[in-house]
Amino acid sequence: MRKTDQCPRAKINATHCNCTYPCDRHGLCCECLHYHRQRGELPACYFTTEEEKTYNRSVEFFLQRRSGR
Repeated sequence: MRKTDQCPRAKINATHCNCTYPCDRHGLCCECLHYHRQRGELPACYFTTEEEKTYNRSVEFFLQRRSGR
């Protein structure tokens, strides 16, 4: 059984997920958040569609884009 089959919100979450990177966490928000947090990153949902395409998940990139610098 896949993890997405075990999560009751996986299909709903997946419809709102803007991540284009192929991984096993798509639709599993709690696992995605945990994965990126361990790396000092933010998940794709924190970024615009254009920003997400860079695959830069750093907090610095997020803050830079929000500060207008």
